[in-house]
Amino acid sequence: MALYFCLLSLVAVGGLPSVLPEMQRYVVDVKGWVTTEEFMQMFAVGQAAPGPNFLIASLIGWKIAGLPGAFVALGAMTGPAAVVAWYAAEAWDRFKESPWRKAIQKGIAPVVVGMILSSGYIIATPGDPDWRLWLIAGISATGLILTRWNPLWFLLVGGTLGAFLI
Repeated sequence: MALYFCLLSLVAVGGLPSVLPEMQRYVVDVKGWVTTEEFMQMFAVGQAAPGPNFLIASLIGWKIAGLPGAFVALGAMTGPAAVVAWYAAEAWDRFKESPWRKAIQKGIAPVVVGMILSSGYIIATPGDPDWRLWLIAGISATGLILTRWNPLWFLLVGGTLGAFLI
């Protein structure tokens, strides 16, 4: 688990949502450590809890190996990226006006958006696709775009609707 989470950490451009589909595939489909429903619940708790959205890693680690597993999983998801970011920040600032930096920023944006959209698809379709989950996701996305409400309200309402409808 630690090695795999370290690898995910290094490719998590845009944060955890960009690697969420791969994390779900690995811990649910490949290893069977958690069920699809448990993964969705862990994701919701990780998003609702204060702090970084990497908390889902500690929840998965907790499920697999208790408190030591939680610490190992969280360290594996945050450590490698933190080390790379520490060293890359200096170079990134040094080349602030470089055309290469601007090209990289423009080129990576669609990649990150695609990776995040794929994680939304994974969360909205646990197991077999369910129109009720798509409806909740669509209403939540529309509400987030049209209002300035805190996303936690949408998470609360969506979770409540999901509990009663599914």
